[in-house]
Amino acid sequence: MTEVYFVRHAEPNYNNHDDLTRELSLKGLEDRTLVTQFLNDKNIDIVLSSPYKRAIDTIKEFADSHDLQIELIQDFRERRVDSGWIEDFQAFSKKQWEDFEYKLSDGENLREVQDRNIAALKQNLERYKGKNIVVGSHGTALSTIINYFDPSFGYDDFERIKTLMPWVVRFTFENGECVEIKEYNLFLDR
Repeated sequence: MTEVYFVRHAEPNYNNHDDLTRELSLKGLEDRTLVTQFLNDKNIDIVLSSPYKRAIDTIKEFADSHDLQIELIQDFRERRVDSGWIEDFQAFSKKQWEDFEYKLSDGENLREVQDRNIAALKQNLERYKGKNIVVGSHGTALSTIINYFDPSFGYDDFERIKTLMPWVVRFTFENGECVEIKEYNLFLDR
């Protein structure tokens, strides 16, 4: 059995519009302690992350406290929306969830995000079979992974979790098949 804990990053600094370097807010820095506390007894063997700073920083306290290195996986990154900042993000997101092929001229559609993240997940399931894995992730990327294994997870679910930062989803795999998905709201599940 392989367990993968995807950790959606803590609250970022929304004043920084650069996806790669967007750091955690002061609240986000405080809330990452919830991630560390949650993961402490999960016997984690491997720590992977999106290359984006907010994802890395959310799991770094845990990794450091357990002397685990964080391996950056490019394909676990968040979706590229466009080259500019989107003011009406809710309308954009809804359109993408209604049509997985919809994208702006300089962005990715949800199918591309899902394909990239699932390929990275499958590769790492093979590499780390039988291990307990943490992945620093993002709301949209993680939502498309859930949707891959549970197609009923859609826009309404995405809206439900959009303010949950950090948020953890555990996927349990047996012989490469996903046998369970469990969500954890770290603000309630203490």
